[in-house]
Amino acid sequence: MAGDPHDPHLCSCEHCTRISGSPAVAWVGFRVEDLTWTGPAGEPTWFATWPTLRRGFCPRCGTHLVSVADGSEMIMVTIFSLTESTGLDPVGHSFRDAAVPWMAVTLAPDPLGQ
Repeated sequence: MAGDPHDPHLCSCEHCTRISGSPAVAWVGFRVEDLTWTGPAGEPTWFATWPTLRRGFCPRCGTHLVSVADGSEMIMVTIFSLTESTGLDPVGHSFRDAAVPWMAVTLAPDPLGQ
């Protein structure tokens, strides 16, 4: 994958937690045009999980790999499905209020200082 990563974060929305079976999914965004499918299974199998959102799964093993909103220039990739995840520590937590009460997360400092 080429290009600069954007917005590494956790998400605890109902869709992410149900699909992953976990209290959060770690995501990082890349520009759609910078994404190239290089694995032996090729492009993911797509499934619409919301009227304007598609998620991609490995057609061989079913691993949840990506999420993309219709018309978006960014595609969100599950951080731990990448071969190299160094430096992609989450700096935010979407739907934090929906997270399970026992989940305590220390996020990485925001590189932009926001």
